Amino acid sequence: MGKEPVTEQFFIDKLTEAKDHFERALDCKHTDFDDLYPYMIEHPQFFWYKRYVAWSELLTIAGLCEELDYAWRDLFTSNQVQYVEERVMSAKVLDYWFEKNEALI
Repeated sequence: MGKEPVTEQFFIDKLTEAKDHFERALDCKHTDFDDLYPYMIEHPQFFWYKRYVAWSELLTIAGLCEELDYAWRDLFTSNQVQYVEERVMSAKVLDYWFEKNEALI
């Protein structure tokens, strides 16, 4: 991997990866976190940590995009943008991140 120019597209690609990582963590699917800490699977807190790590990554990259005036909101639904802007990973975020769940409210 050579030196990649740091462009808006680079950040948007990284944000897309972070969003996918967070959504995989919500769905309890395999992520890089599983590979880093394979012994953690045995601990009940594992999925909380996994989601927290993915959420932190998502907020960090979205925050950088915001600071650089990059169009990051286009990757998310309006409710997801609100969750990211509020920055708190609440039960609401965990329960209603995916639009299909919102119909149940």
